[in-house]
Amino acid sequence: MEGAARVFAGDYAQATLSVPADEPGNAAWVVTPGGAWCRSLYLCGALTEITEVADVLYCRLADPTGAFDLVAGGRRGVVAGQIRAIPVPSFVAVTGTAQLYRKGGGCVVQVRPEFVETIDKAGRNRWVIATADMAIARLEGLLSAIEGTTGDDRAARVVRHYSLTRENLRDMAAQIEVALAGACTVPDAPPATEEDISAAVMEIIRTESGPRGVSVEDVLTKAGVLGHTQRAVLAAIETLITNDDCYQPQKGYIRPL
Repeated sequence: MEGAARVFAGDYAQATLSVPADEPGNAAWVVTPGGAWCRSLYLCGALTEITEVADVLYCRLADPTGAFDLVAGGRRGVVAGQIRAIPVPSFVAVTGTAQLYRKGGGCVVQVRPEFVETIDKAGRNRWVIATADMAIARLEGLLSAIEGTTGDDRAARVVRHYSLTRENLRDMAAQIEVALAGACTVPDAPPATEEDISAAVMEIIRTESGPRGVSVEDVLTKAGVLGHTQRAVLAAIETLITNDDCYQPQKGYIRPL
């Protein structure tokens, strides 16, 4: 039985390779530059935006490296109902199907969610750590393919399609380190206070805000680079809104007052 792939958003968003399934009727594989072969997916992160157009929900699921685009159809569908019941922002776990299609000369990658539930910080952190372990193992396989020391046809195909080099792999490894920074506690580092985190988040909101403000996912990503967890950042955002330091001009966005 095929297991669900775990992949970071920053890797998934760069996918341009779709491989048809061997078995008739099965979904095609979405293959990422980091070597993930995605059909069934298991994802965790912060649900930062929900937009409903006609009977379709368009959602953003942020992890420390970027965001997934989720598309759920059906006004009366079970998944759509699950999503509507979740406040934004919230940590969630999602199982779904990978999708890639061509549009305007480029590629669009999305996820069709099949089940969504809220989780806590510990669950999100466990997903980040497990996903990082799998991503590193895939990079090791790609390195072997670049060096010509493996017979893994899948890894070789990824290297050929994306014209991968050792420098590309180093960049991907750096992205994994960023993802781990928000999930792992550094013992020697003193914990940031709530006031410190709120001040850092407010500075990001002031600096990055445009006419629409700044998206929650951008705040989460930039604060994650500073070492702040998504849970702490979401709590800081709620505090800033409660204290009238900033407000939400629309769902998924924040502006300073």
